[in-house]
Amino acid sequence: MHRPLVITEDHALLDDLVRIAAAAGAQLDVAHVPAHARPYWNLAPLVAVGADQADSVAAAAPPAREQVVLVTREPDDPDTWRKCVAVGAQTVVSLPSDERHLVERFADAMEPDPRSGSVICVIGGRGGAGASVLAACLALRASADHLRTLLVDADPLGGGIDALLGHEEASGARWGDLVAREGRISSSALQAALPAFGDLAVLSFHRGDVAPIPAQAMRSVLEAGSRGFDLVVVDLPRHLDPAATEALTRAKTTLVVATADIRGILSASQVLSETRKHTADIRAILRPGVLDEEVVVSSLGVPPAGNLPDQPRLTATLNRGELPRLGPRTVLGNLCTSLLQDLLPAT
Repeated sequence: MHRPLVITEDHALLDDLVRIAAAAGAQLDVAHVPAHARPYWNLAPLVAVGADQADSVAAAAPPAREQVVLVTREPDDPDTWRKCVAVGAQTVVSLPSDERHLVERFADAMEPDPRSGSVICVIGGRGGAGASVLAACLALRASADHLRTLLVDADPLGGGIDALLGHEEASGARWGDLVAREGRISSSALQAALPAFGDLAVLSFHRGDVAPIPAQAMRSVLEAGSRGFDLVVVDLPRHLDPAATEALTRAKTTLVVATADIRGILSASQVLSETRKHTADIRAILRPGVLDEEVVVSSLGVPPAGNLPDQPRLTATLNRGELPRLGPRTVLGNLCTSLLQDLLPAT
């Protein structure tokens, strides 16, 4: 894979660019003069031209291309934008103020196959409503349809969605490993680190003591997930913490699983009052109960997205480390297929 190209003879600036690229997990090709840059100019995913070499690069008249930035430490220099136009750059990056932006640019340049995955959050209207089962089944159904899918466990006290899948012993990174790492996560690094089963990757918790997920860690994972996967399914806790709030703000759609009984609706209404503060598109998945569907929908005030039926012998199935059948002839399989067709962009 080709590397970003830096053109500068300013050694202090080069040291900064090498450090910034390392934060993005990138290595650089370096040219101190434009002549040395010619073999890399068209191949590099990103070209960063130091302000000290801008006029020399312009004089060399390289072919016009996208993804060229001018890097300067003197944003107030009135000559900066002239240099930007002359070199064919699309933007000016000023250090140190734009350092985070440049990390993002380097990281984006290193993504081998950027995607635009949708984030779908699933949350229970009350405990035991079946939100984790739905999240897991939705991710399994998507991966069975050859959608590259990431299933994220965002509930530190939920017991581990990897255990629900029967893969708690699978090798790979858990939340504790990712939280310990600072900075942005590339999608390729995330995919390589996580336990994976075909087209499904799973991010869950270690057994034993767990710590809350920092919002920044959730942000990094969801950004990497959206770039590297077709679908990201997040299983949320009912009591929203900063990480859950971060996930909601990035969700295309949030599914609230509500049971059709008095306590279930009262509890789901409280969950919805908090959820609405952080996301717009919320839909209800209804579990059977004593109340009619129209009463439940009217009480919740969100549109229904489907019905999640009771599953005979579900507890025994889950305790064996298995999930319900999701074939085309099953009600649960049909629900997941319908949800994916409704919620994901047509391809």
